[in-house]
Amino acid sequence: MNFIHPITLPLEELEKRQRFAEKIALNAGNMLQKAREVGDFSQSYKDYQELVTSTDQEIDDYLCGQLRSAFPEDRILSEENDTSTADAEQATALWILDPIDGTVNFAHGQPHVAISIGFYSLGVPQVGVVHAPFLQETYTAIKGEGAFRNQTPIRTSGLDKLRPALIASGFPYDKSQLDYLIRRLAWVLPECQDLRRCGSAALDICHVADGSLDGYYESLSLWDFAAAVLIAEEAGAKLSHLYPNEFKPFYMDTRDWVITTPDIHADLTRLLLKADAS
Repeated sequence: MNFIHPITLPLEELEKRQRFAEKIALNAGNMLQKAREVGDFSQSYKDYQELVTSTDQEIDDYLCGQLRSAFPEDRILSEENDTSTADAEQATALWILDPIDGTVNFAHGQPHVAISIGFYSLGVPQVGVVHAPFLQETYTAIKGEGAFRNQTPIRTSGLDKLRPALIASGFPYDKSQLDYLIRRLAWVLPECQDLRRCGSAALDICHVADGSLDGYYESLSLWDFAAAVLIAEEAGAKLSHLYPNEFKPFYMDTRDWVITTPDIHADLTRLLLKADAS
């Protein structure tokens, strides 16, 4: 079952932050489109394996600057600037940003690219905005107020069997961890309709929310899922961790997310556990 957490800020404060986050996400999307059109961004690697472009940094700087100006008392946690998660769950007002979710897709001209902006209070997501400029999709949610794509309400697929399900996952930059991931694929693929690896975790989770995917599983970084998990939950998705961590708050736990339309959750979880035990 999903966890029920209180809304920790007044609705008017959350609406104010949602409107602002959507505005700057759309502006950042325009920056992304222009960078791709011009094609003058540089590419480098973090830790010798994770691709990062100059556009990642430019958009991160833009988002952080806008948020600091509008909400100077709020804390900001972003992939390219402040990446310290220490005591993040204790912050009463915390923005969690991914300037480009799907950097490899962006660099290669693929469309699954998103700007992700989540707002948390005491470790619980309150606002989520995920904007995909090349797909012309903008997903938004406020805790307790439902989930939307381009201002239209969305719900999960409602599928009740795993066999016809379309499931998504992803692979880490660290390829030394591939063995168990391939084993999971080998167990899941024969039991569903097909698998997808689109390259943007935020969008995969949002596509579970709008019903174009039925389930998703992966270990992630906090900024990958911070906005999208609220959107999925508000759309009726069931969320869990394959191996719950009693020492981590639920929404701050980055390992082994399983996010599905509710009625296939138990079957997908069972398959993944069997794969790990094989």
